[in-house]
Amino acid sequence: MAFFRNAKQPLGILLYNTRLSTCSRHGYSTWATKGTSFAQSTDTKASKTAYLYWVSRRFNSQAASSAEQMSLIKQLRERTSAPIKDVKASLVDCNWDIEAAQKELRKRGKVLAMKKSSRTATEGLLALAQLEGKAAVIELNCETDFVARNEIFEYLALALAKKALFVQNSSQQIPGVFSFGPECLEDLKLNLDHPKISGETTIQNAVTEVAAMMGENIKLRRGVVMSTSSHGVVSAYLHRCPQPGLGRIAGILSLEVENEISQLDALQKVGSELAMHIVAAKPLFLTKELVTSDVLNNEREILKSQAISTGKSPMAIEKMVDGRLRKYFEEVVFMEQKYFLNDSLSIKTILDNVSKEVGSPVKIGNFFRMEVGEGIQSQEASSSAEPVAQAV
Repeated sequence: MAFFRNAKQPLGILLYNTRLSTCSRHGYSTWATKGTSFAQSTDTKASKTAYLYWVSRRFNSQAASSAEQMSLIKQLRERTSAPIKDVKASLVDCNWDIEAAQKELRKRGKVLAMKKSSRTATEGLLALAQLEGKAAVIELNCETDFVARNEIFEYLALALAKKALFVQNSSQQIPGVFSFGPECLEDLKLNLDHPKISGETTIQNAVTEVAAMMGENIKLRRGVVMSTSSHGVVSAYLHRCPQPGLGRIAGILSLEVENEISQLDALQKVGSELAMHIVAAKPLFLTKELVTSDVLNNEREILKSQAISTGKSPMAIEKMVDGRLRKYFEEVVFMEQKYFLNDSLSIKTILDNVSKEVGSPVKIGNFFRMEVGEGIQSQEASSSAEPVAQAV
């Protein structure tokens, strides 16, 4: 019970009583005892008041010091966007010198970023940049969706896409399309202008710097640049777009016109609709003629085994296979698909209609569909170019 009564006393008084008890065990005390003079009692009260004042000053001093430390942690966190535990550790190691801690944090972060570079990064963003008659899409990966929503990560992705617009490939095999790996961009110079990451640096160093800030493996995986003739347009659509130019799924295509036209707005409108269709319908080939023999033979074998299981005659089985193969073409061949917003219209019909509207034949030159993280689990991104569907 005595303990609970003492617990209700102010902390300063408890400390003072503890100190006096300790002094008594050493054979002296400042408490007024029986027979003590009034003067001694007065001195005791003054001593107690002085001690409580000292305790109060000490606790206030510690509180102020703690507030300053929290302020420094907040400032360094805002400067670098590094994890709080790393920010605090750097400040402690540098005796709370914020400038020295910032340098130490960058060194430490880059080392950790290199160690984390082997970890799988399946999240991230696609970034799109466009010029007249040209568009570029890049994929920048990270480990978590949380980092993918970070403003510095988004800024870097957009900066990389703008740089990709000017990537050239003299040996490109598909006219108007260049699919590339990270090695095509890593050594290029990038001029960054962001409050937390600025100055001229290489793309590889910029990616490493942001990885150090985020505390995750960040990787530039791949990109594609598409262009068209002076009479055509390149259109793109980004799905799940946190801000203009960013998304998780991209559809991109070029529309080519035989003759110069004045109704570019009509062409661009149809291009945007078809880019959206690419994202939704996931075509694999532009025309039936571009379906590879390996894919076609494999699909035919599957359909034939399914038809044989029905027990029908060989002639009926062949008809069933041909019918199901037509259905397969409608699913994976762009020019054979139904328009995803209106299945009464085919892609061929849409192109015929826009050709009449602009007064010149319009055709799809190339198309491409890209999705964040696709294929990473089965095979890490390589420098080899990925296949792109093309017109004959």
